[in-house]
Amino acid sequence: MASIVCFRNFILPGISKIECSKLALLQSVYYRNARYCGKKSKHSKYDLVVIGGGSGGLAAAKEAAALGAKVAVLDFVTPSPRGTKWGIGGTCVNVGCIPKKLMHHAALLGEALHDARSYGFRLPQPENIKHNWLLLRQAVQNHIKSANWVTRIDLRDKKVEYINAFGTFKDPYTVQATTKKGVKSLTSKYFLIAVGGRPRYPSIPGAREFGITSDDIFSLEHDPGKTLVVGAGYVGLECAGFLKGLGFDSTIMVRSIVLRGFDQQMANIVMEAMMEKGVQFLHKCIPKSVAKNPNGKLQVKWTNSTGQEFNDDFDTVLFATGRKALTRELCLDKAGVMLARDGEKIETVNEQTNVPHIYAVGDVLFKKPELTPVAIHAGRLLVRRLFGGSKIQMSYENIATTIFTPLEYGCVGLSEETAIERFGADNIEIYHSYYKPTEFSIPQRSIAHCYLKVIAKRDGQQQVLGMHLIGPQAGEVIQGFAAAIKCNLTVNALLNTVGIHPAVAEEFTRINITKRSGKTPFPASCCS
Repeated sequence: MASIVCFRNFILPGISKIECSKLALLQSVYYRNARYCGKKSKHSKYDLVVIGGGSGGLAAAKEAAALGAKVAVLDFVTPSPRGTKWGIGGTCVNVGCIPKKLMHHAALLGEALHDARSYGFRLPQPENIKHNWLLLRQAVQNHIKSANWVTRIDLRDKKVEYINAFGTFKDPYTVQATTKKGVKSLTSKYFLIAVGGRPRYPSIPGAREFGITSDDIFSLEHDPGKTLVVGAGYVGLECAGFLKGLGFDSTIMVRSIVLRGFDQQMANIVMEAMMEKGVQFLHKCIPKSVAKNPNGKLQVKWTNSTGQEFNDDFDTVLFATGRKALTRELCLDKAGVMLARDGEKIETVNEQTNVPHIYAVGDVLFKKPELTPVAIHAGRLLVRRLFGGSKIQMSYENIATTIFTPLEYGCVGLSEETAIERFGADNIEIYHSYYKPTEFSIPQRSIAHCYLKVIAKRDGQQQVLGMHLIGPQAGEVIQGFAAAIKCNLTVNALLNTVGIHPAVAEEFTRINITKRSGKTPFPASCCS
């Protein structure tokens, strides 16, 4: 019964009894089978050992240290198949959110230079404005190295012991840290698994030998040239988007659908907006091989849904076909930690695994959002419960995110498909509208894909279930509405909010046309 009591101390009010009972059962099995129960933690060297130096693990480590815990962080980066490696900070800082946003911004600046002529700036003709990939690459890498350095200093100042080592479990209370100087053992009261994941490669000839992933693109030592991006998730779309914005021919190979897991109407509008900017899409296609030609070009062969075979030459082939959690390298079986039914990720309740003193946050969690801010917030809340007496649990509902495609897509809450599945089509209302960003008017930029929708319940005050926006600065806009949804935003409250004019965010306060009505969602003027 000790395991059940330990688990229930951390139960989120309202959590399903099924989940509660399932983890309690797993923990009781662990206690019956564990051979190391007598080793618990009264002689442990640390209060918390974090395995993984990414955003989630670092946030938890620093928070725990601030609460008086003795903390160590193990971090080790295995080079990519192309030999790319980086410093502390994890995917987001080194090969994810940060360099992606910088390159996305660079592409937007290029577009702004074209617009600037319409606004009266004397600039070279658009065809004479050239981009230097190596200068951008160096600027981005300098920023990343600065962030690595600041992180190391921050850990030192907060008295978190940083160990550049590969950590694996020896038993439930011991982790082995393999360094260049040898192996040492660390014992701890609690462990936190925060190792994240790395990109997958398809099992086709030449993929690992000649292809790259998002681990490599931001430090590529030559311009990518004509690029094939295999995969139409958010990573693939973002990379193809900024490459096209920087002047490189970009093609996206789509196996099934674009932006799986996102609202599909919005996903298709994003795709159409990218096509309008010149990004090409190969639909229902699967790569078969990558080979290097004598001239150095990469020949890619693929087939479509009818079995037809195609081939073309590219300078760069970037695989964005999903990510795998780095759990199998941890020897979790020696600690008794069970994997989820996918055989890769870890199933937890309130970040607690089936082993009561071992926790996990971030991209290793089963069916949880793979987003940096999610890992950071979950890690902080967890250590406040462990060391600060807090009872606040992480909520994985209504988490906002943005796809940084050339025309950004921000969303929070439910997609239209999920809302219909949960509540039924007759019980939800979809408000929608196309709109005209004022800044697009003078350079006569296309507004065909500037679109938003609000998904709400039909009854009463019409509680808002989801908000979706495609347009400039969508990420900045949707963040504020995410807080509003957390506070049970209603359509009535939206319509009684005075907007900031003329701003993109204002459009949410003027929604009045429903899909059910059949009326046109196109505006008549800037103030309609």
